[in-house]
Amino acid sequence: MKRALILDLDNTIYPVSSIAENLFVQFYALLEQDPNIDTSIIEAAKSEMTRRPFQHVADDFNFSPALKIKGIELLKSITYNSPMKPYADYHHIQSSGLDKFLVTTGFTNLQYSKIKQLDIVDDFKEIRIVDPEVSSKTKLDIFKELMDKYRYTPADLLVIGDDPQSEIKAAITLGIDTFLYASDNHHPDAVTTYRGDNLEKVLAIL
Repeated sequence: MKRALILDLDNTIYPVSSIAENLFVQFYALLEQDPNIDTSIIEAAKSEMTRRPFQHVADDFNFSPALKIKGIELLKSITYNSPMKPYADYHHIQSSGLDKFLVTTGFTNLQYSKIKQLDIVDDFKEIRIVDPEVSSKTKLDIFKELMDKYRYTPADLLVIGDDPQSEIKAAITLGIDTFLYASDNHHPDAVTTYRGDNLEKVLAIL
């Protein structure tokens, strides 16, 4: 029986696509106006920014050093202050009596602003933000810290997220069960303990 859940934020508790145009409008303008960018990859880069941390997208799409610096400076200073709603099935997680932890990667101010707008602060025993601009710690490091602090074993935990190369990979490395929150045609070959497109399915695992 599980004692605690560790959740990702973006595309796990709410859809980034619901706020992307408003959130990234200034960076999208920088991207489109950059004379060194390959215009054929702009739309793909925009799409990836709704799924993965900016630094990873910048590296994978070979943004120039100048564009990457401008993007970091812009994104680390912004917050999101418009109304937001979690996925409709998130209430299944809220109703669980287990300890819950939120571990998300991104810019600290931006991630906290989204958490506030979603009104989910009180759902979690702890909220940890993995900010590459602040620390070299990864989600794997944070998972280890939580296990040590609260004396959880791997069998006590379930990690829920949408990214096979982030929280899912980190949890598997530590021997923790994982629930990949994705549709059947998204990451079909990803290694995970469980997968599903509705968080209600998590309740059957606990």
